[in-house]
Amino acid sequence: MPGILRTFASRVAPVLRGHTVSQTANLYTKPPKEKIGFVESSIAWVVLSATVLGPSGWILSHLEDYKKRD
Repeated sequence: MPGILRTFASRVAPVLRGHTVSQTANLYTKPPKEKIGFVESSIAWVVLSATVLGPSGWILSHLEDYKKRD
């Protein structure tokens, strides 16, 4: 029985897989054309920090409210 299943699987698997698209990464080895300024970097860090820390801070500040639900 395992031999039959192995044969069946080996013949059906390529059909089920279909055509796969190979993806390649775009790698750049040159330095950037334009430098990112301090203001842009600061804005990016503030937005990143707010999106990460905002929801967790909200949950922690309302933790007692979540505990009191019946």
